[in-house]
Amino acid sequence: MSFMNHPRASRACARDVIDGLRDWLATEGNVWLHLLKTLLASFIAMGLAMRFELSQPRIAMTTTFVLMQPFSGMVLAKSVYRFAGTALGMLAALVLGALFVQTAELYALGLTVWVAACTALAVRHRQFRWYGFVLAGYTAALIGVPVVTAPDQLLLATLTRGAEVMIGILSSSVVSALVLPRHASARLTATLAQRESDFIAFAASVLRGGLTRRARERRYANLVEEIAGFESTRRIAAYENPSLRRQSLLLARLNNAFMDACARLHALDQCIKRLRSLDEHPALAACLGEHANLLASSRCDELALARLGASLDERIADSSNIDVTTCVELLDRFNGDIVRLMRLRSSIANGQHDASLPAGGTSPRYVATTNRFVIAATFVRSGIVIAAVAWFWIATAWPSGGLAVIAATLACALSSASARPAKFVAQMAAGAAFATMLGYVYLCHVYPAIDGFPLLCAALAPPLAAGAFVAMRPATAGYGIGFCVFFCLLAAPDNAIVYDPGLLLNNGIAIVVSMLVTAIACAIIVPPHTPWLVGKTLAALRAQAALACEGRLPGLNERFHSGTHDLMSQLLGLLLPSSREHRRALAWMLVTLEAGQAMIDLRTLRAALNVDDAPVSLRIVWSSSVAQMLHDMAMLFRTPSSATLRRAINAVVSSIFASDALLEHLPSHQPARDLRRFLACLHFIRSALVDPTAPFDAQR
Repeated sequence: MSFMNHPRASRACARDVIDGLRDWLATEGNVWLHLLKTLLASFIAMGLAMRFELSQPRIAMTTTFVLMQPFSGMVLAKSVYRFAGTALGMLAALVLGALFVQTAELYALGLTVWVAACTALAVRHRQFRWYGFVLAGYTAALIGVPVVTAPDQLLLATLTRGAEVMIGILSSSVVSALVLPRHASARLTATLAQRESDFIAFAASVLRGGLTRRARERRYANLVEEIAGFESTRRIAAYENPSLRRQSLLLARLNNAFMDACARLHALDQCIKRLRSLDEHPALAACLGEHANLLASSRCDELALARLGASLDERIADSSNIDVTTCVELLDRFNGDIVRLMRLRSSIANGQHDASLPAGGTSPRYVATTNRFVIAATFVRSGIVIAAVAWFWIATAWPSGGLAVIAATLACALSSASARPAKFVAQMAAGAAFATMLGYVYLCHVYPAIDGFPLLCAALAPPLAAGAFVAMRPATAGYGIGFCVFFCLLAAPDNAIVYDPGLLLNNGIAIVVSMLVTAIACAIIVPPHTPWLVGKTLAALRAQAALACEGRLPGLNERFHSGTHDLMSQLLGLLLPSSREHRRALAWMLVTLEAGQAMIDLRTLRAALNVDDAPVSLRIVWSSSVAQMLHDMAMLFRTPSSATLRRAINAVVSSIFASDALLEHLPSHQPARDLRRFLACLHFIRSALVDPTAPFDAQR
């Protein structure tokens, strides 16, 4: 028997080993795979640059460390924008060099304006377009500063630096795409399923009323991050998967539908919370429980939701309580959002493409929004830093001053996406200091003992792998980026190595001092997390509700939701979790979604409502009261105060009275039903305004 059982035991042991290997590959294995691919790409770039006898293979190596990402689509997306940004930076270097021939002062001024403008545009556009603008800025400095007093070398330096950067781009792209590639499309598919499952479970908990206020806020904050993360992953996956590229419109619609469902769930949550104190609607409570059970079950589908919705209408039809009617209306709309999500998920799973969708309508688009004051602050901060370092370089004729200007440019550019740029640049300075010391060791003791390219790669692998590993951790990314980038720039081998430790130390000191100056400036000159600047972003968030009141209706729903979630995502990155400011920003986001969605629903109903059967005088009063209400609601969110809050409440109440009077003169058919839905929206808006937990009036 032992002989018979031996093959089975061997197979079981083999399965255990395979399962353990898969688990390791899915966790720590991915880290080691990314490190291996990063080193391979950098060594290929260095080898090709040496083979083509380019003057500075270190530039190609630096490119790979800045460019490599865990997923193939991320590298390809970065490569596209890096190529465009590099080409634009090369052109800028040529233009600045031609305009300010051997005039270092004017050249420094032109370069300062160019880099500051590119950094500000990077903050405006963000994601991978951010990288294109960043490259356009510091490529011009990287090319032009070393030859500012030698214009005859500018064209050759531009072409050489461009070739070195392009070799780094190609090496990173090829290695990422061909060597054990990891695809963001697989992560996107898993994210879709997990996000839908988590949201359904959250919705069921909301309908049962079993969540605390703090748990609700934390979950809504997570939803904001999930929406922004999904949009980023969707764009990455489009670079690597042709099928997902053909489904881009469907995926965008799915994300918009998810934003709609999140906003509707919060509105329904608020309405249920306001009903809790009444405790006299057992039929509604029973229906909410049935909806929660259906959502949590495996039999939840479009038909089951429709049957339950019809049952709800029959059981609550005789209710005269406007709060109950409003809750039923919101639940019906939420069911519609869930059905829309199900249909879109089914279309994506069945492989339906954008070309098979019916024509017409507007294409959904995630609108990334950045407040103009944030953009202006970035421009001013970057300009002051680069101008100060360039002035010191010119005034003192510092031999390493040009590299200090390049380091300041790199620091301003790479830290522009950070919520704490001072901390990030300080980490880069520490990484650069360590890179200088280790570079001294390599230049004096390692390179002289190396013979041959394989041995050179083996000697460079340990420090570069350690730096890349540190850069993969968000909390220590600045240390790793600073070490890898400046170790390559300072101490990586060229075709003709210059064994001058004094030059290396002087250049290293210049880089560290320059970045310390940048860190101090980022901490003093309007840092992104300063209360004034955060307040401007919060004001832009509130203005999304004004957009819902005044914007053009076609495509308004998509613009409102994407802009609101994008601005809130920025605020969540700036504010400390669980802080008072964090909770207040989240409260403003939720009430903005709550009121803004209601205003869009109300305006949509108003546009489709036919009230021609009512007397002219009533129609005029109703129309003017609604217009005044839209104006006062927009003013409330632009300038919240006790006075604007009172005006908005009075305007909503006047619209309710006018709608009630109009309803009495409409026959009992579709216009009357639509007007009742209109009234439910108005009542919900009034309830949101008088809610004591709302942040409209900080003094009440």
